[in-house]
Amino acid sequence: MTFDVWLPFHADEIDGLPEGPDYRFWDGGREFPADPADCAFYVVPYMKPSEVSQRPMAEMTSVRAVQTLSAGVDHVLPSLDSLPPGVVLCNARGVHEASTAELTLALVLASLRGIPDFVRGQDKQEWRSGFRPSLADKSVLIVGYGSIGSAIEDRLAPFELARVARIARSARATARGPVRPLAELPSLLPEFDVVILSTPLTDGTRGLVDAGFLSRMKDGALLVNVARGPVVDTDALVGELKSGRITAALDVTDPEPLPAGHPLWHAPGVLISPHVGGPTSAFWPRAKRLLADQLTLFVNREPLRNVVLTTGT
Repeated sequence: MTFDVWLPFHADEIDGLPEGPDYRFWDGGREFPADPADCAFYVVPYMKPSEVSQRPMAEMTSVRAVQTLSAGVDHVLPSLDSLPPGVVLCNARGVHEASTAELTLALVLASLRGIPDFVRGQDKQEWRSGFRPSLADKSVLIVGYGSIGSAIEDRLAPFELARVARIARSARATARGPVRPLAELPSLLPEFDVVILSTPLTDGTRGLVDAGFLSRMKDGALLVNVARGPVVDTDALVGELKSGRITAALDVTDPEPLPAGHPLWHAPGVLISPHVGGPTSAFWPRAKRLLADQLTLFVNREPLRNVVLTTGT
C-alpha cells in the first residue's frame, strides 16, 4: 500500500529518495497537493508563517512523522494536539549549524569592529578611522549549547579569546569543557563581554532575557541573538540600548518581521539582520540529504533521527 509524503521540494530535486511513497509537492500554497488525510510523512515548508505550516495538520489523520527544516519546532507545536498519538516530530539538526554559526561570527565581528558605522561613512564619503574593540581577549558566554552552540564555539576557537563558557538547561561535560546549568546564568552574566543566545524557544526560555538579565550584563557587553525573537523582552532591550550601557546584534526580533517605525530599528548600538541565519547556499544540500536519509529510514521502518517528541507520550 502506498502513502503520501508532502515535500517543500520537488521529488526529482532530491537525490536518494526511496521508492514507494507518492511524493507530493507543497510549499505552503493555497491549494493542497492531495488529501491531507493520506499524508504519512509531512515535511513542513521552510520559512513560512506558523499558520501556514499548521494549516493542513488537523486533517492529517494518517500522519506518522512531521519533519521541520528548522532547528526550532515552536512554529508547529500548537497543532500537535490535533495529530494522532504516536506521531514523531523531528527537527533539522545538522542542517543549519554551518550557516547560523557563520552569521553569529559575522554579527559579533561587525558589531565589535564597527562595520555598520563604516558603511554609513562610505555612504557619506567620510573616512571614519579610530580604535575599535577586538574579539581577541574577550570572554564569550554561549546560552544554549546544542549543536548550533557547539558550532559557534568551533568558529570562535581561532580568535584568541580569554574565555568561553557554555550554558544549557542542565549541566554536562563536553570535549571543549563543562556546560553549566541554566540556574547559574545570573551569576555568570556580569563576567562576559559577549553573550550569544542560541537556545530553542520553549516555555522556559521565552522572555529569558528580561530587564533583570540585561541589568546583570557587564558594562559595554554585546548581546547577540541568533535564537528566537521572544527569548528577549524587546521593550527591556530597547530601554537598555537607549542607556548606552550595552550593544546588541539581532538576527531575530519580537515582533518579526520588525515593523517600520518600531523603536528597535533606531535604538543606539544595535545591528539587525532579517532572520537570515539559516537560509544560505549551505541550506539546500544539507536539507535534501536530511530528507533522503529520514525518508529511507521511514520507508524501512527504522527509527528516525532528530526526534524532539512523540505525540501522546
